[in-house]
Amino acid sequence: MQYRQEYAEPETQFIAPQQPSEPTKKVRRKRPRWQKVALITFVVLALLGGSGMIAGGLYFRSINSGIERVDAFDGVPEADRPQVGENAQGAMNIMILGSDSRDPGNESGSRTDTIIVAHLPKDRSSAQLISIPRDTWVSVPKSSSGRGGRDAKINASFAWGGVPLLVQTVEKFTGVRIDHVTIVDFSGFKEIVDALGGITVDVEKGFTTLYALNGSRTFNAGRQKMDGAAALDYARERHAFADGDFARIRHQQQVIKAILDKAASGGTLANPAKLNSFVKATADAVAVDKKLNLIDLASEMRDLRSGNLTFLTCPVKGTGTMGTESVVLADKEKAAKVFEAVRNDNVPGILSAAK
Repeated sequence: MQYRQEYAEPETQFIAPQQPSEPTKKVRRKRPRWQKVALITFVVLALLGGSGMIAGGLYFRSINSGIERVDAFDGVPEADRPQVGENAQGAMNIMILGSDSRDPGNESGSRTDTIIVAHLPKDRSSAQLISIPRDTWVSVPKSSSGRGGRDAKINASFAWGGVPLLVQTVEKFTGVRIDHVTIVDFSGFKEIVDALGGITVDVEKGFTTLYALNGSRTFNAGRQKMDGAAALDYARERHAFADGDFARIRHQQQVIKAILDKAASGGTLANPAKLNSFVKATADAVAVDKKLNLIDLASEMRDLRSGNLTFLTCPVKGTGTMGTESVVLADKEKAAKVFEAVRNDNVPGILSAAK
């Protein structure tokens, strides 16, 4: 993946925020919030951790040395960053960013459509992945170039100051210190699924998507095997459902778990050619910060499987408007409890607060 800092410019004219309208259940057309970005960080690490390191060690060392690196923390003022509490020493928080420049519904090209704070407790026995909607209205710090310094959609921070300003914005909003950053381009997602020989997904309700890779595709209800193209179409679709993005998030979670289960089944590790294809496909789709050592992290996460992953969403009150912008309104009180639990490495607290 050739990582380029292409930031979609926000509106040039700032309209003073008005009082938000009452939350509404109306489904709005949004760009992707790809929760499946987690598979790059967690599927590969789980697959190649532990005994997998023996079979895949050579490939994995090649990834760690050759994977694209980004300056995720360049210029982030240390004095403004959250401190790690005594109870959280040894825990890790990874910000996972993702985009899908090939998505037919994404007219703005390469941009950050997914923001996930992934919490790894110090015992590394599980992972809690908390998605922050890209339209969440937050306070954005001022960048080194003088941009920002006002309330806006959280994704605007990426447009104004790249990954470092997004790190600052997420840390200010959550109070959680970000240890590492992973960036995923889903143009390679199809190849990742195909490298596994396909995945099996239980489709809850039949539908037809008009935004498929090759025109349209119909999914019948029931359990079925999907190749990479079908899995990508299934995880992308939102227009065919009354609850839009929420249906898409459920499907994305299904796909992630199916990939994890297939990768952990042993077939990939036992087949050198399949392992090589899988690792190459994922390596081409990911960039990480300069300090992240994938080999060490894989070893620590050797027991992580789909059953250990919990997908959550930052609590929200609904949607509303700020000026002329349609935004997501965070439930600040509930969100504060979730991220307080993250700061304290309190896994039961995270799960209960996010309900």
